[in-house]
Amino acid sequence: MDNRMRGIPGTPSAPVANDAEQGVEGWAVNRQSLVGHAREIQVTGAAEVCCPADRASVRFTVGSSKASVSEVTGSVSRRVEYILQAASCVTSPDVLWPCVASHVTWELTLRQHGVREEDVMVRKFLHRDEDVYHMTSEVTVTFSDFDEMEQVCIILLEKLDKTVSVGTPRFFHSAECLNRIRQSVCVSAVDNAQQKASRISQLLGQSLGAPTLIRETDTREWRGKDEDGARWGADTPHAAAALLPPIPTITTSSLVSVYFRLQEGSRKKV
Repeated sequence: MDNRMRGIPGTPSAPVANDAEQGVEGWAVNRQSLVGHAREIQVTGAAEVCCPADRASVRFTVGSSKASVSEVTGSVSRRVEYILQAASCVTSPDVLWPCVASHVTWELTLRQHGVREEDVMVRKFLHRDEDVYHMTSEVTVTFSDFDEMEQVCIILLEKLDKTVSVGTPRFFHSAECLNRIRQSVCVSAVDNAQQKASRISQLLGQSLGAPTLIRETDTREWRGKDEDGARWGADTPHAAAALLPPIPTITTSSLVSVYFRLQEGSRKKV
């Protein structure tokens, strides 16, 4: 959208002035007609913000088969509790067993390490096949600290047997992150529009007044493409690269239209 001046009703239209050297095009402005009259200038501002994912969820699966319900339940429950404590005591594997043996609940400990109770989901399924009871449990933990997530996965792979499997992290953007991005890009677009209007008003010997209208005319969002091929060399096996999924990004753009009031100001002497 072109930058343009809007006059009060009944005022004759002003001629269009082009000034390529100043990088300003399409202004309908007559400097002398500005004197003594209220004027507004309309400018557009654009901004673009790119942000990586701020959350990652990992699914831990526990399975066991026993001759009785109490045995299979106890076996799975112990491993599930170990997983929950591992997500809490991530400082060192040496302190993990004291954490498991302590009487502090894992919900409290998770909160102390930035993992909220609502970020942990546990599901269990029990069925019988002839005289054997099978139980499967899934523990899904959502992390905001990717370093802690990595330490938890290393601890569980190192300490637990093959009855526990660690899934591939799934990265995503939280609702809070998306809201921050959308607000930030709109504010940046308005700021860019204000800077543009300020330079124009200085060029015209005017003083930039308060905005009279701000409208967001367009906003878009798109997610980054999978860059596995770009991040890994041709000699890297694809299976190995698949174990390290890239952290996705989301880009948000905003276009705003802002009207500012112009006030007569002192011109600079050349």
